[in-house]
Amino acid sequence: MDQRTGLNQPQPAAAVEPLERETINRVAWRLVPLLMLGYFCAYLDRVNVGFAALTMNKALGFSEAVFGFGGGVFFIGYFLAEIPSNLMLNQVGARKWIARILLTWGIISGLTAFVWNDLSFYGARFLLGLAEAGFYPGIVLYLTWWFPSFYRARMMAIFQSASVISLIIGPPVSAALLALDGTWGLQGWQWLFLAEALPPIIMSVVTWFLLTDRPRDAHWLRPEQREWLQARIDSEQTQRETVHRFAFWETMRNGRVWLLTLVYFGQNVANYGLLLFLPTLVKSFGVSTQATGWLTALPFVFAAIAMIYWGLRSDHSGNRVMYVASACAVTAAGLGAAAFIGAAHPVWMMVAIILGVMGQQSIAPTFWPLPTAMLSGVAAAGGIALINSVGNLGGFLGPYMYGLIKDATGGHNMFALLALASAPLICTIILLALGHDRRLERIPAHA
Repeated sequence: MDQRTGLNQPQPAAAVEPLERETINRVAWRLVPLLMLGYFCAYLDRVNVGFAALTMNKALGFSEAVFGFGGGVFFIGYFLAEIPSNLMLNQVGARKWIARILLTWGIISGLTAFVWNDLSFYGARFLLGLAEAGFYPGIVLYLTWWFPSFYRARMMAIFQSASVISLIIGPPVSAALLALDGTWGLQGWQWLFLAEALPPIIMSVVTWFLLTDRPRDAHWLRPEQREWLQARIDSEQTQRETVHRFAFWETMRNGRVWLLTLVYFGQNVANYGLLLFLPTLVKSFGVSTQATGWLTALPFVFAAIAMIYWGLRSDHSGNRVMYVASACAVTAAGLGAAAFIGAAHPVWMMVAIILGVMGQQSIAPTFWPLPTAMLSGVAAAGGIALINSVGNLGGFLGPYMYGLIKDATGGHNMFALLALASAPLICTIILLALGHDRRLERIPAHA
């Protein structure tokens, strides 16, 4: 087995031929690192506000509720622009559109360094959501153009591990940038936003020159590799459409799509509620700012391993629902345990948080093969964007709800964590009720 990608495992429908193995490995090593770097930048700019809060909130006089609202209003802008952005990507190609997204969000993220009150903070976060909209669902769609269904959960896991890497590297770096307080007349939180805005701007140029839109454009593949990959993708789309071919507007009102959207909403409530408040939660252990950076990163080290393993197991077993539902259940269990343990027992609370984060980060890679198995063409572009845009409103509700509950309970985390834990628990129930039609992912016999 290729230990780098784990791609050459035997698959249930047919043995992996050398041409398939070589083609998938070549595509993975050419495209996935580029996508990972872009997503690394996205997550860095999306959640660095949680670290900025350690000094920004006091400097600007923000309450927990004000910060929670500002942290979450990002997803209102994200929601409004998501479907138009993904449809545009489907129309003009991933290379141009993703490069545009990277450039605009990098600029706006840097401008967040100059907010001066709550309204300017809300405005910057709203504009950042508008700018970044379409990146993540665009990548989900893009992966369906390049990888057959048998490979998608693991590729999603590898791609999404970039967010975990950013959450490992980001906190210590963010803590170090906060230490620049007073340099050249800028506060530490301002340096944080300015410095971490540069990577996406650089990546916009890299993406423009190196990303390839479709397999037919991949001159870095041999002709027989291009032909095999395009034929495989086309045959899977044909098979999917023999079960049911969704039109764009049919997708927008399909009950199963909306239930999957509700699942994605619930997991984002827990995800972003925890992410944005995790630094302040860890700080409540009584540790220094630098130690907060390292301890905040720790759960994501374990999560990086868990999500890739979970994605591989989902692909090889074909039991999509079991793996995504169990990831939701583990998330609920970890957050619920953390709520009852409390900061008075920091070691055990950190163990519970690690468990919750391992489950949380394993949800999305195992979730996306469910809708992408149903949809194709423009319906896929619109459906993926619908699920992601509405689902990401959970990223607004989670932080805002956490802040409100924390303010209402005198700064305690217990009830806020329990509220977060309830969301993935509900997701587990919905997923088990929905099930999955395996005919949508049956791999046709091939040479």
